[in-house]
Amino acid sequence: MARALRLAARGIYTAHPNPMVGCVLARDGEIVGEGWHEAAGEAHAEINALTAAGAKARGATAYLTLEPCSHQGKTPPCAPALIEAGIGEVVIAMEDPFPAVSGNGRAALETAGIPVRSGLMQDAAQTLNAGFLSRMQRGRPFVRLKVASSLDGAIAMKSGESQWITGPEARADVQRLRARSGAILTGIGTVLADDPALNVRHEEFDTRGRQPIRAVLDSRLRMPLSAGMLGMPGMTVAYCVDDAARQPLLDAGVHVVRVKRAAGMLDVQQVLADLAAREVNEVLVEAGPTVSGHLLARRFVDELVIYQAPHIMGSETRPMFGTPEWTRLADRLALDIVDLRRVGPDIRITARLKD
Repeated sequence: MARALRLAARGIYTAHPNPMVGCVLARDGEIVGEGWHEAAGEAHAEINALTAAGAKARGATAYLTLEPCSHQGKTPPCAPALIEAGIGEVVIAMEDPFPAVSGNGRAALETAGIPVRSGLMQDAAQTLNAGFLSRMQRGRPFVRLKVASSLDGAIAMKSGESQWITGPEARADVQRLRARSGAILTGIGTVLADDPALNVRHEEFDTRGRQPIRAVLDSRLRMPLSAGMLGMPGMTVAYCVDDAARQPLLDAGVHVVRVKRAAGMLDVQQVLADLAAREVNEVLVEAGPTVSGHLLARRFVDELVIYQAPHIMGSETRPMFGTPEWTRLADRLALDIVDLRRVGPDIRITARLKD
């Protein structure tokens, strides 16, 4: 199963919006076939493994990171293919939360007389597909918030100067986060101040030409038609409260979505629900302290990725997060650090919010 999970992770940049899935076929202590789901619309992991195994698949045990599908989608269902190949046993890491599959794939196998076990390395499988699970179970994508700061928590000088706080290795690592994301979320303040492209720029990340959706929180539609992102491949979506000025942006190819106001700004729940409807599994937030602090304070953030550079920028600076007035230690947000490592000269901290 560990091998199947490693195979599944190879689809991290291409499987979107489908889950990442790996399959290993083993018989008599040897692997006879393996495969992973490479891209949406292409063969699933089980089919690739069965093709690799050929006749050796008969009587083998299939190790699957996700319950096999049992319905006709863009590709034929996998459960019948496993049955027809004569698989002797199936071991599943986790059930598929997609309603058309959930429990049905397993039932089809068991009805055909194939023993099925589930739960092996389930936590690792759920972590791998946290975005897909979030979209299926919560109706919103998994939200990852990226911040680059100095060691004393500054993201810019008081004047707004911020290029570059972290080193080239950290900035290249951010491209990895972008490449795996279905959307990049920012605020109009960042667009006006920095004119970011918010695209995947490194060829080493094979996304099959896919660029993440650029999602901009722009309550009054102040996005200039000269914004660099509007000339980039891919989709830009502007979320607003008042869409009276929408026509020039529509003419420029921007998708304009009107949402309610909540907690003093755009209703983020509606924004995330809209992105889920666009089949976005993971959202990367690259925004200023106002948007970042709002998302954190209202617990819309699932994971924090903080790049800290080894220097001190002093007190005349801008902080990572603009939060409500927290006056007691009890107000603080507790984090669980799940990964800590060097990226070039900088430190990368990956943390999850504790319940």
